[in-house]
Amino acid sequence: MQKLSAEAKVKKAKRDKQYAMTPSRRAKKAENQRLRRKYLKKGFSLAGLDYDHEDKKFESVKRHRGNDGNGTKTETT
Repeated sequence: MQKLSAEAKVKKAKRDKQYAMTPSRRAKKAENQRLRRKYLKKGFSLAGLDYDHEDKKFESVKRHRGNDGNGTKTETT
């Protein structure tokens, strides 16, 4: 967790909210929600899994957020 001043926390929250509300992020969130509901309805367990929009599949949080083992410094998204 980041240690931020009160002022920095407010500014970061504002930036994060603006980014989360962009059309592409909203579309990804909606897609994720649709797919999670669909898979849960079929009886799959999605505990500990994130949907990877690049690979179009559910994968572990560790693998997904680590960019499939490549780290995130070279990620272009």
